[in-house]
Amino acid sequence: MNYLRTFPTIRVGLVASYVGAIALVSTILAKPSTSAPAAAVALNGGATYIGEADCLVCHGNVNKQFSHTLHADVFRLNQQNEKEKITCEACHGPGSKHSEDKKNRSAIVGFTKEWGTPVAEQTAMCLTCHQGGQRMFWPGSTHANSQMSCSDCHNPMAKISATGLLKKQSINETCYTCHQQQRAEFSKRSHMPVNEGKMSCVDCHNPHGSPSKALLKTDSVNETCYTCHAEKRGPFLWEHAPVRDNCLSCHNAHGSNHVKLLTVAPPMLCQQCHGNGQGHQASLFNASQIVGGGGAPNTRIMSHSCQNCHSQVHGSNHPGGARFQR
Repeated sequence: MNYLRTFPTIRVGLVASYVGAIALVSTILAKPSTSAPAAAVALNGGATYIGEADCLVCHGNVNKQFSHTLHADVFRLNQQNEKEKITCEACHGPGSKHSEDKKNRSAIVGFTKEWGTPVAEQTAMCLTCHQGGQRMFWPGSTHANSQMSCSDCHNPMAKISATGLLKKQSINETCYTCHQQQRAEFSKRSHMPVNEGKMSCVDCHNPHGSPSKALLKTDSVNETCYTCHAEKRGPFLWEHAPVRDNCLSCHNAHGSNHVKLLTVAPPMLCQQCHGNGQGHQASLFNASQIVGGGGAPNTRIMSHSCQNCHSQVHGSNHPGGARFQR
């Protein structure tokens, strides 16, 4: 009986809770919406928004380049939210103080090293729209820790590249700005077909961040290589330990002056591991044993060297392929 008597009290309490919730929602919906993002009000020393027309009074030449970009199409033709309607100030912040004092570089967000806006502030502006996806791992990435900003690779104010609003004509040229060693490796005798345009740096790397080393798009070097070289994945009945461990044990990922991107020419490459066994493994071969090398030529280092016999060096599924010969 005591339990039943509590029902009226519970019912009254539930009704009161519903009434309070409805009142709270009504109050929130009744607040007038502003045309500018609330988080941006504190930018640029508390400046206010002045509109794109005022910006174009001084920046007419910049507008000629900007009008051809994807950003211009989004901001002017396909606005999805209130921020995109602000156009210039969506990225540079409110411009009233910049309009009053054009020499004050703290009055607006600039995206060049010369302007002096902190890198963290530049990146935060870009990530306001471009967050998640490929940029999920940007915080803490190699590029972020090197104090790079988005504008070091991208130029959102001009259509220089076919895609991505890059500051160079292609992805590879943009990466080569800093990675000169890799540019040289791609020019070696055996190299990945990057310069030929058959692939680009982002086929293997994610420049915006990755949970793996070297900004790889997969969890490991091998998984990245298997994306194209699926026949090397296995599993094999007879596995070659260095192959299973890391493709870079034998290959240079970008380019080499040896065939098949090998780090060292065979048989010297093989003898880094196979030089202390019995039989022909105990004979360390050298350049004097090739034709024209000045010594007696050795048949075991002709043509493909060790792979003359051990042709399935990545692994074998043949019952008699323990030595990768079939």
